[in-house]
Amino acid sequence: MKPWYWVISGGAFETAWALTMKMSEAFRDLFWDFWTVVFILLSVWFLNKGLKAGLPMGTCYAVWVGVGAILATIAGLILFGETLGIFGWICLAVVIAGIIGMNLVSQEAPEEAQKEPSEEE
Repeated sequence: MKPWYWVISGGAFETAWALTMKMSEAFRDLFWDFWTVVFILLSVWFLNKGLKAGLPMGTCYAVWVGVGAILATIAGLILFGETLGIFGWICLAVVIAGIIGMNLVSQEAPEEAQKEPSEEE
């Protein structure tokens, strides 16, 4: 389960960079610009950790993006007073169900697939 924590953490950092990008006012505030770049790098780094641990790429990416989308939606509601109609809540529930479903049907890669190409020689 630990590799999934990496991916979920990456999704959280994806939300963080989306928030800081909004706060940077289209890259016009260097303080928020800096944090946007930091959070982007952390988000991708955590995604990479999950992939290197052998998680399937498609499932890993779907969970990473889904977590980021869900948290960004919630953050928008709380921090920026954005609204979500009933159809929006239904769609958010579908995204959550999709993430859970992708986790249930995916399998971690076998040990051989986790090796770096240079290790096989």
